[in-house]
Amino acid sequence: MRLIISFAALFLSVVLLQLSTGGVGPLDALSGLALDYTTAQIGLLGSAHFFGFFLGCWWAPRLMGTVGHSRAFAAFTAAGAIGLLGHMMVTDPYAWAVMRVASGLCVAGCYTVIEAWLQAKVTNATRGRTMGVYRVVDMGASLAAQLLISVLPPATYFSYNLLALLCCAALLPLTLSRLRQPETPAAPRLRPMLLVARSPLATAGVLVAALSSASFRMVGPLYGQQVGLAVDQIAGFLAVFVLGGAVAQYPVGWLADRYDRRWVLIGLSLAAIVSSVTTAMTHDLGTAGVLATAFFFGLTTFPIYSVCAAHAHDFADSSERVELSAALMFFFAVGAMAAPLMASALIERFGPGAMFAMIAVGHAGLVLFGLMRMLARPPAKARTPYVWAPRTSFLIGRLTGRSRDRK
Repeated sequence: MRLIISFAALFLSVVLLQLSTGGVGPLDALSGLALDYTTAQIGLLGSAHFFGFFLGCWWAPRLMGTVGHSRAFAAFTAAGAIGLLGHMMVTDPYAWAVMRVASGLCVAGCYTVIEAWLQAKVTNATRGRTMGVYRVVDMGASLAAQLLISVLPPATYFSYNLLALLCCAALLPLTLSRLRQPETPAAPRLRPMLLVARSPLATAGVLVAALSSASFRMVGPLYGQQVGLAVDQIAGFLAVFVLGGAVAQYPVGWLADRYDRRWVLIGLSLAAIVSSVTTAMTHDLGTAGVLATAFFFGLTTFPIYSVCAAHAHDFADSSERVELSAALMFFFAVGAMAAPLMASALIERFGPGAMFAMIAVGHAGLVLFGLMRMLARPPAKARTPYVWAPRTSFLIGRLTGRSRDRK
């Protein structure tokens, strides 16, 4: 309890930040539909967000070194609030894309500051419990952010102003905290080819994880609207995806720590193909059927990133943990930038089921590549513990590194 209380300010900032930035993606999609944006333009908004996210991951450690943690957090939060407030002042999809770059910058920058602060304060004895609470707080707030969409009318000043207020409120707990500002961590070197060298399969898996997650979260509202869901039902559709992912973490982690992780990854991808095809073909089963398929989709696709991360770390030594985590995030960001654009283009041309057909093809490719890698490489001799790896900042490797070195 003392541990939770000591980090209460940081965790409250996470909740407020997630409520704000986690809600803007689906709200933008629904607002774009209300303003008659094309499907491709709505997909561009999701891609712009992840472009800003990548910029924030790269820039945040350097900015912290220049102005300090609190000022860097304030700067990134201001960028997110400006992007939110500007939406209803200029209702143009390309202007919105620039604003979404600001929101992605805000997410990555703020999480980098929070995780650097946590890393400086935890000890080896408290690391596991701290990360457990952190994941629960982050996932719970993400779930609430999806449900928040059900009460926010699309394309209105009220909705975007409320999200901007929540974003600004995230400033208060962290900047008013009595926790002493830690030393600035060194920015990890960005070495994408380190991941390719350690595990080509993990590289492919992270790209497919981005294809699944970014498409669903950024373009999923278009699918929901086209299959006849109301706004509150679309919020539930997104929320059960997150819930399914949360439920899957423990059983998948148990399997990944006991069996060859490549088989676990292949099994998840096969299940993801089934869930994608089922979702594409059963949207006429009514609201309950659509929500059930979304839950199963989250159950089968959400853990893939963490399994890939664990598999890659099996072939790395402790000195490479942080840079390898940054490389995983890099490839996820690359895939997430491309996925919404591809998904929206396919929906516009072939209908709502095309997005899930694209995801199924991606997972089929991952299954084939996984089988090929099993023939080319024996299982890892040393196994790191499975860690539920948040996709938040390049510094997440500092928080999970010690946990992975546990024997």
